[in-house]
Amino acid sequence: MKRLENKVAVVTGGNSGIGKGIASYFHKEGARVVIFGRNQETLDQARKEMGNDILAIRGDVTNTSDLKNLYQQTLAHYGKIDVLAANSGVGERLHVSAVTEEKFDYMVDINYRGAYFTVKYALDYLQPNASIILIASCAATLTIKNHSVYASTKAAVVKLAKNFAYDLADQGIRVNSISPGYIRTPIFDDRLKNDPDYLKRREVKIPLKRIGMPEDIGSAALFLASDEASYITGIDLIVDGGYSASFPE
Repeated sequence: MKRLENKVAVVTGGNSGIGKGIASYFHKEGARVVIFGRNQETLDQARKEMGNDILAIRGDVTNTSDLKNLYQQTLAHYGKIDVLAANSGVGERLHVSAVTEEKFDYMVDINYRGAYFTVKYALDYLQPNASIILIASCAATLTIKNHSVYASTKAAVVKLAKNFAYDLADQGIRVNSISPGYIRTPIFDDRLKNDPDYLKRREVKIPLKRIGMPEDIGSAALFLASDEASYITGIDLIVDGGYSASFPE
């Protein structure tokens, strides 16, 4: 039997990068998967790659109506939610002097507020013993130059997971976070156009000597979503090839 057989899994930001890697792993292990994202083109492409049985819903985690629509459509199609992976996020490295109120609000709204209300509005639809996974970042625990906004939003996500775990334990709902390190996703595409060796320079500082792939986070999320992790809640699982342990920045 597959590890998520008969489970329904919702993945926000499931149309690309880490979210797509998570959704793909869930789907391969038997889950009925719902992906949610802002870009219809990448939603359609992800569905085409993973299978036509994937339910793709367009929307924004900062929009309450979109989140409610996500869960209502999921309920209409599948009747429940067993796994929720709150992955939607954005990042930009900026010196504090370059941070505008608009850029600050943009990152906070998606990374922190979006994660919070992604969980809140799912509560009426989650099965007892459901698993919630919040995607944070190793930047939450490292002090990296020009990362004050992004890092602080991800530190907030780690703390959210711990508080949610405590609040929802009486319902048997487990909540954990994953903190990825450098993962090869489209978020680096613009930087690599101007600096093709950017990730190669980071790679040599990672103890395992490679940049991670979305599948590395997918397999970690699969474990936390599965019954194998039934006694695990309130943790932050760091998946970064040892980067944060060695603090090479």
